[in-house]
Amino acid sequence: MAQTDKPTKAHSDSAPDLGAVAARVGTVAAGVMLFILAGSYVINAMDRQVFSVLLPAVRDDFGFTLAQGGLLATIFTLGIGVAGLPTGYLLDRMARKAVILIGIVVFSVFTILTALASGFADMFVYRALSGVGESMQNAALFSAVGAYFFAHRALALGTLNFAYGVGSFLGPYLGAKLAATSGMWELPFYVYGLIGFAFVVLIGLFVTKRFTEQVDPPVTTRHSVDHVPEVLWNRNIVALAIAAVVVGVAMYGYLGLYPTFLQEELGFSTEQAGFAASMFGLGALMGIPAGWIGDRLNQRNVMIVALLVGSAVGWLLFNGPTTPVAQNVLSFAEGAIASGFLFVNIYSSMQRAVRPHMVGRASGLYVASFYVPAALAGYLFSQLVGLVGWGGAGLWQLTILPFVAVAALLFVDVRRFENAGARAAH
Repeated sequence: MAQTDKPTKAHSDSAPDLGAVAARVGTVAAGVMLFILAGSYVINAMDRQVFSVLLPAVRDDFGFTLAQGGLLATIFTLGIGVAGLPTGYLLDRMARKAVILIGIVVFSVFTILTALASGFADMFVYRALSGVGESMQNAALFSAVGAYFFAHRALALGTLNFAYGVGSFLGPYLGAKLAATSGMWELPFYVYGLIGFAFVVLIGLFVTKRFTEQVDPPVTTRHSVDHVPEVLWNRNIVALAIAAVVVGVAMYGYLGLYPTFLQEELGFSTEQAGFAASMFGLGALMGIPAGWIGDRLNQRNVMIVALLVGSAVGWLLFNGPTTPVAQNVLSFAEGAIASGFLFVNIYSSMQRAVRPHMVGRASGLYVASFYVPAALAGYLFSQLVGLVGWGGAGLWQLTILPFVAVAALLFVDVRRFENAGARAAH
């Protein structure tokens, strides 16, 4: 798009002007701002992923059962999911930059408080409320970047997922190192929380609303959206939401208790388990090529293939080879499929399944669909372990369950996606 120096209409300091398209920042400035925002998402992912690798130490300290530990490992997703829809509507009324900043402050505060918890009840609350902040940042960040880079939405969201992958690698890896070196499982929570506050300052100073508050160009300047359903709750949205539920429950069942499985079942050390869990984050770096592929091929088919491959990987994780090298490879594959291909393409598809003025609400709906059910994923997995063992739990939650998402995606019609007209024109 052409660069301009003046906005077509001024934006309010407190809320975006939804009827205007503000002047875009220069290419270099946009890259710097995207880099800073992506960095804030790195620390979001670090906060999320560190708890599971520290869970055995937390359980030893507090005497939690496996079921209690599994619930604590994934309950933050309840906060993410519950806040998803309200945040979507908030984004229609408030500046995205403000929502991003508030979100980072909230999850950083409750990350630090997790280390100060006195028992199960208050740790449960802190973990859940940290998810509220993560949700606010997630929905606002993905809406801002998706709108700014609307023509390459899946690739742009893939870039953010690359940042999530970096954080997912660094979070468990550095967390295990810090805990092992200091003998304090609490230390990573203090360090990660303080880094979050540093990003609040960076974003406040260097990221402008000309980047965060863009709206998609009017249809007269690009292509018609008459083929896109007029309502939020359309067939594509419902089918994609079902797929999001399934992927969230399967992925967080793995994320919540995988390090515990490695340490208590396979005899891995804390650092070995931390490195294996971190490989999931390296796999998530595949978000960029996954988004590039989703922008160019039939997104429904891309997601279906990823689900089928992921089902096989999920079975092998808990029923296949038990050496550290093999588990590292499988964990990488799980990250590439679940977080790289599925998270990115389901998210961008839900934004494309609605008209531009509803992108914020679609983002909120995705967050709610993906994360609310995932809150119980660790608890569900622990119950399955009690009934059918680790291998059986992996079979049911990571191998069989994804076929429900495959069935739902068969009802998706990509011809009704917002970018269908543009693709047909090329």
